Amino acid sequence: MTNRPIRAAAVAVVAAALLGTAVAPAVAARPRPQAVASAPVLAGHADSLHPEDAVWDAGHGRFLVGSIRHGTVSVVRPDGSVRTLVDDPAKLVSVIGIQIDRARNRVLVANADPGFGLRHDAAKVVAGIGAYDLETGRRIFYTDLAAVAADAGRHFANDMVLGPDGEAYVTDSFAPVLYRVRPDGRASVILRDQRLAAPVGGFGLNGIVRHGRTLLIAKYDDGTLWRVPVDRPEDFRQVRLTGPKAIGLDGLYSASEGRLLGVTNTLGGAGADTLVDIRSTDGWRTAVLTARPSADPAPTAVVAGPHGSVFTLSGRMDLLFGGTTDDRFTLRRL
Repeated sequence: MTNRPIRAAAVAVVAAALLGTAVAPAVAARPRPQAVASAPVLAGHADSLHPEDAVWDAGHGRFLVGSIRHGTVSVVRPDGSVRTLVDDPAKLVSVIGIQIDRARNRVLVANADPGFGLRHDAAKVVAGIGAYDLETGRRIFYTDLAAVAADAGRHFANDMVLGPDGEAYVTDSFAPVLYRVRPDGRASVILRDQRLAAPVGGFGLNGIVRHGRTLLIAKYDDGTLWRVPVDRPEDFRQVRLTGPKAIGLDGLYSASEGRLLGVTNTLGGAGADTLVDIRSTDGWRTAVLTARPSADPAPTAVVAGPHGSVFTLSGRMDLLFGGTTDDRFTLRRL
């Protein structure tokens, strides 16, 4: 670590004093990545936030978290407190997956209605993706994925992954559907197959990552893993897993070309709260899964942090799904 950012901030302070401007506080206020994630545990606290996903915003040196309860995206400060960045009550009900599109300086959010948010409306089908400016939180586009599916069924936009071209691939936990969303918001269904269907009243497709031209998707209800070629999604195949059954397989993280990290939880009524390690040596035709207990209850995501670090997220969804709210959430470094 060098002192260059400190020296730059000092120069800005002096310049502002000489010129009578107010630029110095803005320069000095940006948190350094080391300050945000220097401790092994970032203990978050906010009024019944209950985040399901988090993402590291490298351009600003900060974590962003979504909110199931409030339908917002918030910046996590180094002390664990938050400030709201995105609040779009006209569109967002419950923020599920979130991703950073650094090339376009925006955050993408998957929007759904699991029934536990303050904006819950049982009369509506909510499944969409929105793009918001990373500086201002302003909406850039919002796409109704339930309308894109065009089947009058139940839908739930859950997780997403971005490709190098800025296209997003979004899973649907209530329908056997995978969406592609272009950088301008235009969307299409690229895969629809009953083998990916969710159980009645339960969750199906969930976490998703990308390895080159291949997507890997977790199925929550049965703990299976699916390999989907980007260029020929209809040729998708189930990965043959060896090891314990990963019922409740939720968020996935691509640790390397042949390794995934993930979490399972009991939010669907079965399984266990674990961290899983999945490794493949044959291009994800087969893989070996190992698991160990999670240090936190109901983990839902594994996310990248600064300098190659990796964190798990617990937003106390177990309490929310059980009928109570809590102000705590935990980002724990692995």
